[in-house]
Amino acid sequence: MQCVKEAEKPLYGGGILKEAEAPSSAGGKKLLAEKSKSAPGKDCTLKVELKKDHHYALSAWLQLSKGTGDIRAVLVTPDGKFNTAGVIVAQSGCWTMLKGGATSYAAGKGELFFETNVTAEVMADGMALQPFSFKEWDGHRNEIITKERKKKVKITVQDASGKALEGAEVTLQRVGKGFPLGNAMTKEILDKPEYEKWFAARFKVATLENEMKWYSTEYHKNEEDYRVADKMVELAEKYNISLRGHNVFWDDQTAQMKWVSSLSVPQLKEAMAKRLKNVVSRYAGKLIHWDVVNENLHFNFFEGKLGDDASGQIFNDVSKLDSKPILFMNEFNTIEQPNDPAPLPTKYLAKLKKIRSFPGNGDLKYGIGLESHFATPNIPYMRGSLDTLAQAKVPIWLTEVDVTKGPKQVEYLEEVMREGYSHPAVKGLVLWGAWHANGCYVMCLTDNNFKNLPVGDVVDKLLHEWRASPDTAKTDAKGVFEAEVFHGEYNATIKHSSLKKPLVQTVDLDSSAEATVKATSPKSGY
Repeated sequence: MQCVKEAEKPLYGGGILKEAEAPSSAGGKKLLAEKSKSAPGKDCTLKVELKKDHHYALSAWLQLSKGTGDIRAVLVTPDGKFNTAGVIVAQSGCWTMLKGGATSYAAGKGELFFETNVTAEVMADGMALQPFSFKEWDGHRNEIITKERKKKVKITVQDASGKALEGAEVTLQRVGKGFPLGNAMTKEILDKPEYEKWFAARFKVATLENEMKWYSTEYHKNEEDYRVADKMVELAEKYNISLRGHNVFWDDQTAQMKWVSSLSVPQLKEAMAKRLKNVVSRYAGKLIHWDVVNENLHFNFFEGKLGDDASGQIFNDVSKLDSKPILFMNEFNTIEQPNDPAPLPTKYLAKLKKIRSFPGNGDLKYGIGLESHFATPNIPYMRGSLDTLAQAKVPIWLTEVDVTKGPKQVEYLEEVMREGYSHPAVKGLVLWGAWHANGCYVMCLTDNNFKNLPVGDVVDKLLHEWRASPDTAKTDAKGVFEAEVFHGEYNATIKHSSLKKPLVQTVDLDSSAEATVKATSPKSGY
């Protein structure tokens, strides 16, 4: 996040770059590009030996000899592919860290080089390129999941007098809380009981795909209609499904609403104030999040009309109308596509910093929304980008996860979901697999009879895995049952010879690692 005066030591001791040689400048800093905008200078490429089916984690401290610009790292793999391993905004006079990487599916000679979009030399220090076999990468994920998503818990079972119940049979069934995994829903759910049943059986978080957007509630000026959105909110409440508000304003689509795009500045401010009041106040207290300004790193309708502080002002206005939800910038290609210069992690953080600096915005509740629309995911780049974004120390959500259709769609989706779930800074994940009778946006989880497609099967597999309960076991002499469980709220079913019938009690193992279950009387069964 910060540009520092001294580069830190390389991660992993430099990895396979320990022995790599590159030209050096005065002061010992490595120069990896000459005064060129697009290609490395002669003899500025690092030669590396790459392994087949390995992820490579790249990190480097970078700066420019003058000015400010983007620096792009490229890893050329033995199959001849030029893989963008990461891009950052760097400047002269201080060091900025790039974290990213790429995957090699072939063994042999490879190359690493850096290039910039400005006329300046690129200097690097503290570089590291560390290989991980796919098995090693998965092992690290599992270590993080055990540390961040699970905990060792102790449930003490007592009778009504507080005496330990030795030999009580304890069965846990997860019923709520834990890591939020959700999906988008469409208005068709209101008329399709089978859609409603399928959705409610799986997801405890939802986003209305389009129904809260401005063009859905007021496509024509002064003709507002919230009936569909209201009914969908009621349906979510029926099943205790938490809702993300999507969205207050969307630069791109707002610009395409003719009646809005033609307004004068005073008229636009009036229309925005009305929209804010009507949608935010209407659902105040009912939403866990708001995507406040959607995709405003790619588009700038509001800032183009109202000035650079428009986004900061909108965040401020939303917080005054509803202080409950976490407020998000929601953006695409920040972790999906390193070749898109607009939403780079460093640029995302700079935009978030600017919004936070707006008067009155310092103490608002912020979140980082990453749409996560993938084609072929670069998993090391995804992890490196999440590491960078995590420095903001606000919750990160993957808000619209999908993978384009292709022979590896199921495999890629599972990889993306596992990578997101295993990152400590990621606090929730919402799929963008809303059902439409005429076809889904990109990714369908079911057919039109709500029978799972292969993509739906892999989602169910992960839901089952991440909500698994421990095996039934008996309490020890102290009445204690111990297990390792996923964070969540559980129904604990207790069976014991002193109980007339099984005792069922809900225990919160999300915020606490210990719970006590007490029978009201030895024969009560309650």
